[in-house]
Amino acid sequence: MKSTGAIILILLASTFIGSPPTFAGPTPTSGGPVSQEMQYVCPMHPEVVSKSPGSCPKCGMTLKARAPGIGSSPPGDAAAPDDKQTAGSGSYVSLKIPDTPVYDQNENRLRFYTDLVKGKTVVFNFIFTTCTTICPPLTATLRKVQQQLGDRSGRTVSLISISVDPATDTPERLKEFAARFGAGPGWTFVTGSKSDIDQLLKALGAYVGDKTQHSPMILVGNEPAGYWTRTYGLAAPSTIVKVIDDAAGKPAAAAVRTPSEAAAHYFPNTILLTQDNKPVRFYEDLMKGKVVLVNFMFTTCTDICPPMTANLVKVQDYLGERLGRDVNMISITVDPEVDTVQALKRYSEQYKTRAGWFFLTGKKEDVNWVLYKLGGYVEDKGDHSTLVVIGNEATGRWSKVFAMTPPARIADAVVALIEDKK
Repeated sequence: MKSTGAIILILLASTFIGSPPTFAGPTPTSGGPVSQEMQYVCPMHPEVVSKSPGSCPKCGMTLKARAPGIGSSPPGDAAAPDDKQTAGSGSYVSLKIPDTPVYDQNENRLRFYTDLVKGKTVVFNFIFTTCTTICPPLTATLRKVQQQLGDRSGRTVSLISISVDPATDTPERLKEFAARFGAGPGWTFVTGSKSDIDQLLKALGAYVGDKTQHSPMILVGNEPAGYWTRTYGLAAPSTIVKVIDDAAGKPAAAAVRTPSEAAAHYFPNTILLTQDNKPVRFYEDLMKGKVVLVNFMFTTCTDICPPMTANLVKVQDYLGERLGRDVNMISITVDPEVDTVQALKRYSEQYKTRAGWFFLTGKKEDVNWVLYKLGGYVEDKGDHSTLVVIGNEATGRWSKVFAMTPPARIADAVVALIEDKK
C-alpha cells in the first residue's frame, strides 16, 4: 500500500438496484437547462435534466435539485468546491485531501493523505457494508478491475473503499465485506470516527446526509501530477482500467509550494489534548500562522526537564504579550501513557505558565507521530531531546537551540522570527 507510484482507486457507491431503473417523472431532456423552473439533474449524467424529481434513466441515480439559472455543472460533483476543472473534460487540476486519521480493515491506524495518497496516483470508492442495492455490484465491478490489473494491484495501483457509514462499519465488518468479494492485497477498506470520515468525504466531494444517496462514480487521481478524473462505477472493468492507466501516465507536476503549503503537507494535523483537556489539531490550531517554540519533556523527569522548563518560563516572561498572539510555546510529553491531562495541568500550574503555552498529550501513537515529525521521538523517554525547535510556519524558517541557552537569547531568536513574519 505504501509503494511509490501506486494508484489509489476511490469508488463511490450509490443507492441503486442492480436491475435497470425506471424514470419516476416526466421524460428528461438533454442539452440544456429547463428555463425558469426548478431543475432536477443527474450528478453522473449532467445532460439529463427534468422538471420533476425522479431517477436517471441511464444510471438510476436520484436526480438532484438545481435552482433555475444555474449552469450545467451537476450538483454532488466529485471535485471539491474550490477545485479547478479543465475545460471540456472531467479532470481536475487540484484536489485538497486532508490527512484524516483512519483505520483499515485490519485495524491499522493510518493517515489518509500521508499513508494512502501522497506521492501516488489514486482512485477511491465509497460504500457501506449493509447496503443491499448498488454497493454489491460496484464492489464486484472493482474486484474485476483488480483482477485485470494483475500484479499492478498494490504495486502501482491501490484500491481504496471508504465507508459512508463509519458508525456501523467497524474494521471487522469491513474485513468481512472485503472477504465476501475476494478483495486481494492492495485494496484497502477505510473507516474511522464519523466526524473524521465526514470531513474526508466533504473534501472529496462525496459527502451526503443520507448514506443511501451516495454517488456511483469512481474518482481516479494522480497526486504527483495534480490530476483527478472520474468515471461511472458500473462501467465495464476494462473501461475503468483504461481511466486508471491514463491517470497513471500523467507526468508529475513541478512541486511549487509556499512555505505554509509545505508545512501543511509535512506536519501532522493529529488531534492531541492540552493541559486544559481541550482537543487541538496540531498543525491547524497550534502552528498555522504562528511562530512556535517546541520542546520535549515528561512530568516525572528528575533530570533535565525541571531546569529546562524553568528556563523556558523566563523565555515566557521575555516574550510578554507576544505569547499566544504571535507565538505559541508547545511542550510535548514523551511519556503520554503517564502524562495525562491532569498530570500536565499540575505541572503547568507548578511553573505558573500562561495562556499561549500548551502542554500536549494524547494517544501514544498520535503523540509519537508528532514527535517523529519534529525529530523528538525516542524509544526511551530518558533519552529525549534537550533541544528547542523554533520555527515560523509562514516563512519556512526553522532552527534549534539548546534548551538551557540563556533565556534572553532564546527569546531574541523567537522575536526575530516574529518580525520576519511581518
